Amino acid sequence: METILIVDDSKESRTLLSLILKKEGFNLLEANDGSQVPAICRQQQPDLILLDILMPGMDGYETCRELKAASETENIPVIFLSAKDDATDKVKGLVLGAVDYITKPYDKAEVVARVKTQLKIHALTEELFESNRILQVKQAKLEEDLAAAAHIQNALIPVAPPELNDFAFSWQFIPSDLSGGDIFNIHVIDEQTLVVYLIDVSGHGVPAAMVTVSIAQSLQPYGRLILRKDATQSGSPAIRSPSEVLRKLNEEYPLERFDKYFTISYVIIERVTGIIRYSNAGHPPPLLLRASGALEQLDAGGPMIGLGDLLPFEEGKLHLARGDRLFLHTDGITEHCRGEEFFGSKRLQAELTRTQDIPLDKACETIVGQLHNFGNGLKPLDDITLVALECTG
Repeated sequence: METILIVDDSKESRTLLSLILKKEGFNLLEANDGSQVPAICRQQQPDLILLDILMPGMDGYETCRELKAASETENIPVIFLSAKDDATDKVKGLVLGAVDYITKPYDKAEVVARVKTQLKIHALTEELFESNRILQVKQAKLEEDLAAAAHIQNALIPVAPPELNDFAFSWQFIPSDLSGGDIFNIHVIDEQTLVVYLIDVSGHGVPAAMVTVSIAQSLQPYGRLILRKDATQSGSPAIRSPSEVLRKLNEEYPLERFDKYFTISYVIIERVTGIIRYSNAGHPPPLLLRASGALEQLDAGGPMIGLGDLLPFEEGKLHLARGDRLFLHTDGITEHCRGEEFFGSKRLQAELTRTQDIPLDKACETIVGQLHNFGNGLKPLDDITLVALECTG
């Protein structure tokens, strides 16, 4: 039952309004002076106030001004009562925060209609405020979850490149959101073997981040996905080939498990010989920039992870020489757009060639800088990741 406070110095006016509104089932409060209103509102919290304008002491205008200035009473709707029907008086009341105006003598139907209308509007407004409050709480929780997911995800990304005398590494990692679906790593398996991978999980936010975390855990350097149980002649566990790793990932991450698929470039480097073996699962092919300036695209692979055994994963094999650079990237680079125009593979290849003679870390910074310029500084719609290595031995 809604409560209505009637404020009027005229007892007859209060009695008439009470008779009209009591028949409609409202709970009624009365005050004969504006100075009583703030205290009554703080104690009783009426749902609506019918406020006379012309009263001795504190008039209706001043009472309304005080109500709207206090946080605990500012949202209570006020309908002014007056024998005046002048537009100037009405405007003044509305400017002070009143929601409506009823002129004397009262028409019963008009009083009931205006009161019910404003109570309905007030109820809807309160529901909107509550819904907004709930949304703000949920948004804060979502941002908290995103920050936590991003913190976990970032903890799995290398802090610094491994210090090797035969290979140099650099990267640029720019999530499109607080938490994204890209993840990469560089593992020094032993003195002879390096593993480099780059993954792009579909989607963004917490779900994508949590899947990337799970995959990164599965690809720990001494985990069962990278190493087989059978030993080599030296007694060390045998490292799985790129195609084996992708096949195992396909078995462990079917689409129905997380409702996510992902792409990956997986590279094994034999440090002594400079031979690399690689395979891609639906991922943009890595680009090999030879010291001579020739550019090669590493195309071997198969379908993305999560779609089942549609096709086998093919492997590629080639040799790295001193000065050769290998670049792994996600489609956030090639699909970065300016209007309807994409940055594209050709532009990326041209930028790689252009940066050949500058240090590797500066080359990566320059490429991402050109990408930023191409997009006119707009925030990327997808995660941007570029991982580079150079044969220095």
